[in-house]
Amino acid sequence: MTNEVWWRLGFFFSILVIMMLLEWRIPARQSPIENTKRWLANFGLVFTSSLLARLVVPIGLTAVALYNAEHGIGLFNQPLLTNNIPYWLIVVLCLLLLDILIYWQHRLFHKVPMLWRLHKVHHADAHVDTSTGLRFHPIEIVISISVKFVAVTTLGVPAIAVLIFEIALNGLALFNHANIRLPDAIEKPLRLVLMTQVLHRIHHSQVVTETNSNYGFSVIWWDKLFGSYKNQANKTDDKLDIGLIEYPQAKQNASLLGLLTMPFKNK
Repeated sequence: MTNEVWWRLGFFFSILVIMMLLEWRIPARQSPIENTKRWLANFGLVFTSSLLARLVVPIGLTAVALYNAEHGIGLFNQPLLTNNIPYWLIVVLCLLLLDILIYWQHRLFHKVPMLWRLHKVHHADAHVDTSTGLRFHPIEIVISISVKFVAVTTLGVPAIAVLIFEIALNGLALFNHANIRLPDAIEKPLRLVLMTQVLHRIHHSQVVTETNSNYGFSVIWWDKLFGSYKNQANKTDDKLDIGLIEYPQAKQNASLLGLLTMPFKNK
């Protein structure tokens, strides 16, 4: 845990660089907006979100988990419950529960109008690439951290499970937003477990019924279990209309100020 920051940053930048190199060499689609403009806005939003999140929630989730374990706070920190449960099983159960939580959080951000105002910043991108996987409004990031804070405390999630989950969540978000198309020999068996790029681009379709599907960031199990899985869009992956109809290739999609103010405009 003492090297948490280096573990997280190491995995984050490694996956980011690998995905962006693959996008450069074998892009699946061409961006309708100049990438440098999009990247300035998207990565600028990442910086702004990280800064606000650190100011609002200064303590990290792993630190919260360690505090909970030390003071016996949370379900899995109760000896009467966990004495006969292997530690590895507690970690696995917590990872699954956190993943289900993120699935439902994502789904609610689509269904609740006030939350959708924030989340549409992510979907308004007229192109999907690795930077889109980081493009979330700062208020949405703060809400998400707060939800995980409550879950980690209520469940008594072990610190190692928090670290694994955070690394996996960030890494898989970069992976499935990447502007690449895996060969069928890899993509077809992989989609039996993971949310692949092709499956996740369906979630970024302009067709509402397609946008409201494939909510998972990691595995496809929860979409299949809760009836939101879509195996194929109406159009092929290379012809899929990406983004939101009300936000075409406009300045809001390539402007940091436009992204920050988007939730507060009537559109």
